[in-house]
Amino acid sequence: MTRAAYGKDAIYARMAFDSLKEWKALSAVSGLPIFHEHGVLFFFPGEEEYVRDSLAAHKAMNLPTKALSRAEMSRRFPMIDFSGVGVGLYEPGFGALMARRAVQTLVGIFVQRGGKYLEGQAQLPYPSGPRLGSVELASGERVMADRFVFALGPWLPKLFPDVVGSRIRPTRQEVFFFAPPAGDRRFQPQVMPGWADFNGGDVFYGFPDLEGRGVKFAHDAHGVQVDPDTQDRRPTQAAVAEIVAFRDRRFPALRGAPLTEARVCQYENSSNGDFLIDLHPRLANVLLVGGGSGHGFKHGPEVGRYAAGRLLGSAAIEPRFSLASKAEIHNREVH
Repeated sequence: MTRAAYGKDAIYARMAFDSLKEWKALSAVSGLPIFHEHGVLFFFPGEEEYVRDSLAAHKAMNLPTKALSRAEMSRRFPMIDFSGVGVGLYEPGFGALMARRAVQTLVGIFVQRGGKYLEGQAQLPYPSGPRLGSVELASGERVMADRFVFALGPWLPKLFPDVVGSRIRPTRQEVFFFAPPAGDRRFQPQVMPGWADFNGGDVFYGFPDLEGRGVKFAHDAHGVQVDPDTQDRRPTQAAVAEIVAFRDRRFPALRGAPLTEARVCQYENSSNGDFLIDLHPRLANVLLVGGGSGHGFKHGPEVGRYAAGRLLGSAAIEPRFSLASKAEIHNREVH
């Protein structure tokens, strides 16, 4: 989900907005769409600082974000039951990214322009000096370079246990898709927005029926800590029941809708939700990138821009992205 609503965290609002321009440009040349613009609606039991701070940040960025009353939301988005909701935050220019398609498209462009794409498993690097000269793959192939970026998602703590350790924790996350009633266009992206129910801090979110896959639902609570190599990828009945109970309350027209798809993935959470984009403390030519914390992909173009600048020494250091700012005790602050 692309969105620039981050409360007081204007740094992420601007990164998301600047990245969206790049995603739209990539989508325009990808053949199949990478970006679906359907708007994003956050809704809350009442007005709170997150709403006021987001509106202030967006006003400074000249974004057309609007606060909506319950009556306005009910009129515009009749597929949602807004019982117990007091205010909404609507971002009309945002929407959904097709993440897998985006990565595949970028790899294709990279190769077309002369880059070399290798698929393999990197071994734990143990250089004897202050720089890394090469990385060995499980196949025995050695990759040599002047500089290295390790952007490994939930595998970053496994490859750098002594540096990253528990500062980044992979957690189990389950997502579900339900088929809307046949012929009911209320759940199409031309009508229904992406949404998040802040629900007094217990956040659920989802998407309209994109490309016929079904209406997506997920619970934005950090699941149990897992090993990304060995965790069970089968959804649990408890998680299905929780999502169905929420769905039936907030989206009554989907009661009884068949489950069409369920997936188990993971967040890779930093201690506070801020990204990690920093040089390795002992290897001057190695940059560590991670801590997406469930909200990182939308920022990809700006993360890449900043990461390249850090590695080349041309970017001003952002303290919030430093390794030093990541604790081993987790207390999520970015939403």
